[in-house]
Amino acid sequence: MANSTLIAPKLEVCTFKRREHLPLRENSLWQIEAGAVRTYTLTEDGTVIVLGFWGLEDVIGHPLALIQPYEVECLTDVRVRAIQPKKCDRLNQVLSSHLYQTQTLLRLRSGQIHQRLQQLLDWLADQFGHEADQGQLIHLRLTHQDIADTLGTTRVTVTRLLSQFEQQGRIRWIGQYLLLPRSLQIR
Repeated sequence: MANSTLIAPKLEVCTFKRREHLPLRENSLWQIEAGAVRTYTLTEDGTVIVLGFWGLEDVIGHPLALIQPYEVECLTDVRVRAIQPKKCDRLNQVLSSHLYQTQTLLRLRSGQIHQRLQQLLDWLADQFGHEADQGQLIHLRLTHQDIADTLGTTRVTVTRLLSQFEQQGRIRWIGQYLLLPRSLQIR
């Protein structure tokens, strides 16, 4: 269960564990102080459509979403601070970021699947990657199902393609994290 200090109005910082969902309120936003989340919606048949991946300093929440349902799932342990939309001094930048990211991820739902996967991995390296000796280490633990949901494909397809990418030297695993070798990153 979330460790919430929202009961005390002066301390609006909450922590959540990996795979917990952030509670959404109509008049409040969350600013991420640590960790990463994904935002998504569901179709009538329960298909997940990923709307964004968000990390340090990003702002998320119900007032930014014009789609229902709108969910925010923690991909890591997360610490967030509640803020009021009117106190968000960069609201236009936040809205533009949400629009751009959603459009980018929706574009990855069509085309040849191996290219879509490579584009997603490159995008994740740009957004969540850290420079390592051999390339970009993506500091975001995504399951094969998370990746499949993002690309609009099946977990089996993602598992098969990731195995092929690893055999081809296009990716490597460092513990639970993906490494994109420097020489193979598409920019």
